[in-house]
Amino acid sequence: MNLKITALFCFMLGIQQVSQAQTDSTLYKKVEKIVSEAKQKYAPDKRTKIVALVQADAKNNQYVIESTEAEASQFLIKQLKGLKAKVNIKNLPDTSVSDKIYGVINLSVANMRTQPGNASEMATQSLLGTQVDILQKDRGEYRVRTPEGYISYVPASSVVAMNKQEIADWKANKKLIYTQEFGKSYSQADQKSMRVSDLVYGDILALKGESAAFYQVEYPDKRQAFIPKEEALTFEQWLSSRDLTSENVLASAKTMMGLPYLWGGTSVKGVDCSGFTKTAYYMNGVVIPRDASQQVLAGDKIDILDKDGHFDSEKALKNLKPADLLFFASGKNSNPNARVTHVALYIGNGEFIHAAGTVRINSMLKNAQNYDDFQTRTVVAARRYIGAKDTQIQAVKDNAYYKK
Repeated sequence: MNLKITALFCFMLGIQQVSQAQTDSTLYKKVEKIVSEAKQKYAPDKRTKIVALVQADAKNNQYVIESTEAEASQFLIKQLKGLKAKVNIKNLPDTSVSDKIYGVINLSVANMRTQPGNASEMATQSLLGTQVDILQKDRGEYRVRTPEGYISYVPASSVVAMNKQEIADWKANKKLIYTQEFGKSYSQADQKSMRVSDLVYGDILALKGESAAFYQVEYPDKRQAFIPKEEALTFEQWLSSRDLTSENVLASAKTMMGLPYLWGGTSVKGVDCSGFTKTAYYMNGVVIPRDASQQVLAGDKIDILDKDGHFDSEKALKNLKPADLLFFASGKNSNPNARVTHVALYIGNGEFIHAAGTVRINSMLKNAQNYDDFQTRTVVAARRYIGAKDTQIQAVKDNAYYKK
């Protein structure tokens, strides 16, 4: 997933002076069209790959394009050749991060946004100890890519930037994973000592030592702390104890009952609908796509629709299995081909668990007391992840961001 560090690839297409007639919107539209073609071919989902025209000065025929995809950059060079324009292609990661193209999250839960700044929409979250790719630095924030490939912005204070040797040293550490819902680390091997930070389920730290009752740990920024042994496992122990079954996925999901809905949330501090399903699978040692509209493209398709493409409850009850993912479009009478806006985990007997206001259980059966939420949405698809042969559904132990 990492590009060779090229920092800034700059080329000039045409060096002669051009007339005002040649500097109108016609040339801009040509550049825009070529970028759009590259985007569709190499980066159709901007949440995971970037090909973007970020600056356009049509009057002076100057353009800046950003790309995370080497093949897209080569395509652009070829297609733009001959145009009388000056085009800079910035391959990400760029020079703003120097050789610090790796990062490790340094907070219990780091909030990540669609654009720099706390006023921007929250896109997702990452947990302490999670490795990310650093692509760019902008206004005191890093643009990063998470283990599931999601690209967003995070404050520089939330992540420790590392070069190749530093990330290798971090990954070489024996790791510890926090397994309680909420807790804290201590400055001494004493629960009455000062807190170092809060912790949530899934946080990962370097294991530096242990006593009869405490693990000694190190944060990515080298802070030292202590965690009660009954609240954590070594990462190897945790991985070996993961067993991806429907019972285990649903048991993990039910531990989040009552959690508040949080747009962009993917932790026990709060979840959105797809953050909830993502977290339930992560608790069982599996990394899945981030958003509902991405999750619906993974796994094995389950037939739950009638011949006209509308939800068929009898077929659903027959074909669905526990821990399957149900996907919804908003509105009771939505077109079944409408954009996916919601996801839930099927429990069985017509019931499903999902994050909607809070994490709760509803039913697709009209005579059920908890049917109320179902009638406000339309089921448009279902997918089975357990047993699916799909590279988008990956065991944590096989994911490059978690392996040594």
